[in-house]
Amino acid sequence: MTTATKTEGLTSVGVAGSGIMGSGIAEVAALAGFDVTLRSRQQSSADAAMGRVLKSLSSQVEKGMLSAEDRDAAIGRMRTTTDIEELGSCGLVLESVVEDLEVKRRVFQELDRVCSDETILATNTSTLAVSDVAMATGRPDRVVGLHFFNPAPRMPLVEIVPAVTTDPVTVDTARRFAEDCGKDTVMVKDNAGFIVNALLFPYLNGAVKMLDAETASKEDIDAAMKGGCGFPMGPLELLDLIGLDTSVAILDALHADRPEACFAPAPLLKRMVTAEQLGRKTGQGFYEYPARR
Repeated sequence: MTTATKTEGLTSVGVAGSGIMGSGIAEVAALAGFDVTLRSRQQSSADAAMGRVLKSLSSQVEKGMLSAEDRDAAIGRMRTTTDIEELGSCGLVLESVVEDLEVKRRVFQELDRVCSDETILATNTSTLAVSDVAMATGRPDRVVGLHFFNPAPRMPLVEIVPAVTTDPVTVDTARRFAEDCGKDTVMVKDNAGFIVNALLFPYLNGAVKMLDAETASKEDIDAAMKGGCGFPMGPLELLDLIGLDTSVAILDALHADRPEACFAPAPLLKRMVTAEQLGRKTGQGFYEYPARR
């Protein structure tokens, strides 16, 4: 367990967004020894995020992966707020909101207004161009992509994505922050989808087309990729976990950047989103899931 961070001059981290990714990133940063401010638009969402973090950390304690003392220390380094102004004093603020460029640009405009000139602003976008976000601010040299993967506490990788405007010092600080959080890092050019999604989503999209063509059942497609390729989840299971609406948004962004047919969302995928069958988040996707409590 880390009790002090190694990232020189960086002790406080803000997270703008309290969904599963935002709370997961906040958990990782708090465990690494950073003081974390988690901002949500609603107090109920902030409370739910803290509940997820406490549940996750307590589960690690039960499994012998973490001491109760370290869990309590991490929780003690976290606080929530509904006031974006309270992110102003953080040394690094990481945005983790819906994968929509205009929404992200509005968040970055607010962060640019409330944060000090020295604050690094990072986006957890998985697909969108970081430069498009950076240019919504007056500090594009201090904006960088930090793409954590879901679930953030368990997935070991972070993609570091500089915009063409990003200062090398910003990139280095972002990389060291991710490494202080115990993550492996890869440097990626600011192209849509970066490395992982640019390779992953044509595969996932192809699985939906295969299902729609009745080549095999959903169960057999998933079983084949797990048993034949050693993947921990089948493609249709993974789409349900990611969220079908999020997946369509990612494919749309990839297709806008690369007009190849493999990036065009499968018609079945779009029909399911229209029917609000979004996967685990709604209880119905390619599979059915218990209602969330």
